[in-house]
Amino acid sequence: MRRMLALVLVVALAGCQDNQTTDVIRVGQIVSLTGNYSPLGTENQKSVALAVERINAAGGIGGRTVELTVRDDKSLPDQAVLAFNELKGDSDAIIGSPFSNSALATIPLVDRAEIPYLSLTPADEQVTPIHPYVFVVPATSGAYAEAALQYFQNEKITRVALAFDTKSSYAVAGAKGLQTQASRYGVTIAPVEEFQTTATEFGAVFTHVRSSQAQALMVWATGAPAVALTKQYAASGLTIPLVLTGAQASRLFLDPVGPAAEGATIASSVGVVGTHLPAGELKTAVDELTTAFTTRYGYPPPQFAQDGWSGVQLLAAAIGKAGGSDRTKIRDALENLTLTTPNGTYTYAADDHSGLTTDFISINTIESGQFVPTEFSKSRFR
Repeated sequence: MRRMLALVLVVALAGCQDNQTTDVIRVGQIVSLTGNYSPLGTENQKSVALAVERINAAGGIGGRTVELTVRDDKSLPDQAVLAFNELKGDSDAIIGSPFSNSALATIPLVDRAEIPYLSLTPADEQVTPIHPYVFVVPATSGAYAEAALQYFQNEKITRVALAFDTKSSYAVAGAKGLQTQASRYGVTIAPVEEFQTTATEFGAVFTHVRSSQAQALMVWATGAPAVALTKQYAASGLTIPLVLTGAQASRLFLDPVGPAAEGATIASSVGVVGTHLPAGELKTAVDELTTAFTTRYGYPPPQFAQDGWSGVQLLAAAIGKAGGSDRTKIRDALENLTLTTPNGTYTYAADDHSGLTTDFISINTIESGQFVPTEFSKSRFR
């Protein structure tokens, strides 16, 4: 009898616990709040928190509030692994780190845990090959490379010098994408210059580029190296276009570089130049984020904030479509999801976990400290 009573009590308590957890959707976030990538991670976290707050204020998802738990990966892959292990047991889904190396260290654990994971970093290896529960939010490095090549082809640029950070998975993937796709667009990549994240002096790179026949220099880097390189480029005497990527599409790059950035070419999400978009669903999505973020924080959302906001919107739409927080159903819903966010219109599929095409990457120039779409991109918007 005592055993029977004990069993009934355990079942009853388990039932109570189930009821207590069904009124919330538990989302974990791994983010770089300290270390080298904290400028990116801080913007990610601000927008994720703001998006969750707005969802809850509107009644949650299917009447269930979203409970967000944040862990700092300290811009270190091993800390991202620790953070994932802390979150996986108590999360219905996880939003991943903006640091490519952290995300790549985490993905094998995601595969084993089978938990929906929306990554806020663009390294192609996350989705090539497909990992069943991993979905990338920013346009991939490969997509940025192809968008740049489309621009070069349009501008009749046939020879491009390449410089990239060999210690950044994002930069390595971008450099590889540029090199492997170049011939399709009639572009030759040469010379190819390598540097590391700790690099502070780029005179040798400029010397090699100056002695080549390159018509543009494309740089793949994140953080401090891009700032130092751009400042030195402005003083180098080189006059060919300097082309950078989405990692520089924010005030976090423009402010420290200052006037040296003037005239540089930078690829970005369309949301970064949202004021130049024609009226429609995409501009409405951009304006919603811009208004909410600027009202809360006092400045427009950078690229990294758009990624965080978009990640929450994609996850919320998938949970709504799945009708609950079952992990497999969320994964299946993501694979059949089409949604417009400030980053563009995502169309995920079973064989495409990146979702965005080059249509949602804008090629911009920096004019008076602002990102302005090139005529090439403006014509595509129209």
